[in-house]
This record gives sequence, C-alpha cells and structure tokens, in this order.
Amino acid sequence: MQEKTIKQLQQEVDEYISQFKEGYFSPLAMLARLTEELGELAREVNHYYGEKPKKQTEKEKTVAEELGDLLFVLICFANSLNIDLEEAHDMVMKKFRTRDKDRWTRKEEEK
Repeated sequence: MQEKTIKQLQQEVDEYISQFKEGYFSPLAMLARLTEELGELAREVNHYYGEKPKKQTEKEKTVAEELGDLLFVLICFANSLNIDLEEAHDMVMKKFRTRDKDRWTRKEEEK
C-alpha cells in the first residue's frame, strides 16, 4: 500500500464527500460525530486494555478501525473549515518544541 501525505488524505476525503449533494456536516454536527467516534474508540480500548470485556453479542471491532473512523471525521472537520492539517500540525509541533522543550526527561539524559 502506498504511503499518503496528510494533504493527500485531505484531498481523498474531499473527493469522496464532494460526490454527495449534502456535502460536509455543520461544525456542530461534525463535533458531535467526532465525540461519538472518540467514545467508540474509548469503548474498544477499554475492551482490549481495560477491565470491561466485550459481551459475546457485541460485534468485533479493532482499535485500528476506530482510530481510522476518528481520523476520517477529523479530516472531514478540518476540510469543512478549510484547515490545512499539515499546517495545523506544524504549529502544534513548534509549540511543543518551544513551550514544552524542558518539560520531559530526554532519553539521552537518563545515563
């Protein structure tokens, strides 16, 4: 499978959504969908790593599938607001590299 950039992911999702008259949901509806998908991810993590095993009647899903759903909705949300996720990521990394540069113990300092 070919690796994709964030821009390619955003373009792929946009091409998919653009096929439909309804287009992207409103920001509020998108936030509700993002929250719903995050809840589904939390449920799967709890089943696999927590104290709550799945019921035998529950459909088998994976953490990877739920992360994929969450990523899709996140990309939809960004696209609907014309946000370039690559630029947003770069802004966040700059913030972490400056504001939080001394917050954590670096591996090379543990010697």
